[in-house]
Amino acid sequence: MASHKFKFGRKTRGFNMGIPHLSAVRFKLAQPAISFPPSQDFTPGASDFGMMLNNELGDCTCAAYYHARQVWTFNSAGAMQTEPDPDVETLYEAVGGYDPNAPLSPDGSNPTDQGANEQNVLHYLLTVGAPIGPTGVARDKILAFIEVDPRNENDLKATIYEFGLAYIGFVVPQSWTNNPPPAVWDKIPGDGSSKEGHAVILTGYDAAGYDVISWGAKYKMTSAFLQAYVDEVYAIADNAWMEATGKTPLGLTAAQLQELMKSL
Repeated sequence: MASHKFKFGRKTRGFNMGIPHLSAVRFKLAQPAISFPPSQDFTPGASDFGMMLNNELGDCTCAAYYHARQVWTFNSAGAMQTEPDPDVETLYEAVGGYDPNAPLSPDGSNPTDQGANEQNVLHYLLTVGAPIGPTGVARDKILAFIEVDPRNENDLKATIYEFGLAYIGFVVPQSWTNNPPPAVWDKIPGDGSSKEGHAVILTGYDAAGYDVISWGAKYKMTSAFLQAYVDEVYAIADNAWMEATGKTPLGLTAAQLQELMKSL
């Protein structure tokens, strides 16, 4: 984990052949490429999204989901819904094995704070659901998740436009391990990859790149950064988003999206 207040925590990506892939689904359905406008922003005017404990824990994979829920509710309910930090921690305990009561290591760190795998997080959100509400008793399930090729930026932009956002994972640049991330995430010549990983959501795009939500704030990610460091991207189908926007990603209904998930 990084020593500064910006924690990471995404484990190395997994490879599960049961997860549907956007290009394969579109091919099977004989659909053309999804059209999208030249720019999009699903969080206009919003700026404070909350740290979601990602300054204390390597729970970025969980924080990114709760940031996603903020975006969906912002657009579907007319007001951003932010779940309390204990809900974020509860999800991290379930998907990452984090134990807040574990004996600390000699350096004062919690040995169970080891991050989580994005696919495991998404599978849990699909089958069990994220804890929400003041007590965390209620559960919010996603309808489906579909893998997207990060090298295909047309598909990435279409994902953001159709699903409201993209849930992504990347290898952290070496320079970030000792310094806070800059406002604009760009590929710097000579800046290699570290052993750290991070999960965030992309909530918009334009000619300059992509809008990122992480550590409670908005950043900008260039195409060069994406191509250099991002190695996994997922489209997540949220029922409230679909009902409110009238969008049917890939032309599929909620029931058809759930059918895609049966192999998992």
